[in-house]
Amino acid sequence: MNISIRKSTDTDLKTLLEVNRKAFNSDVEPQLVNNLLNDDTASPILSLVACNEENIVGHILFSRCTLNGKNNTPTIYILAPLAILPEYQKKGIGGMLINEGHKQLKNMHVDLSCVLGHIDYYPRHGYIKDAKSLGYHTMYPIPEECKDAWMIIELKKGSLKSSGGRVICPKALDKDEYWRE
Repeated sequence: MNISIRKSTDTDLKTLLEVNRKAFNSDVEPQLVNNLLNDDTASPILSLVACNEENIVGHILFSRCTLNGKNNTPTIYILAPLAILPEYQKKGIGGMLINEGHKQLKNMHVDLSCVLGHIDYYPRHGYIKDAKSLGYHTMYPIPEECKDAWMIIELKKGSLKSSGGRVICPKALDKDEYWRE
């Protein structure tokens, strides 16, 4: 396997939507990706694909957020979604996409990244469970038993302590059903 990571292009759209469909066995995530890619409130986005040779086998999307509607620092992005074709899962490709995404976000001077995701997976890539306990609240309430699924990572040292507040995500994510883990 020869995996490379690159930014997605407009010509990748159909394929990356299909990767999301197959990865989640659902039409929800491809629709979310399409909505986010066309959502001005998510811009600038970071959309990366993982390729085996020339074939897209994975996709990750990071979208811009704000804190309490402010456009000041710290800058924060949300990871949603991360999709790997089923036959390529558990081969480290998701981690490669996350690491490259974090590297590029740092180059974009992004301070923090958050995710609502699997509590055993994302901490392996530096995310801290229960971001609410650190002062970063979600747009919608998360049940107490799922609080650890709301996670955050500091991309710029000291950023976690510099602020806090409600993370306001792009309009495409402003639906209660996206906030259930």
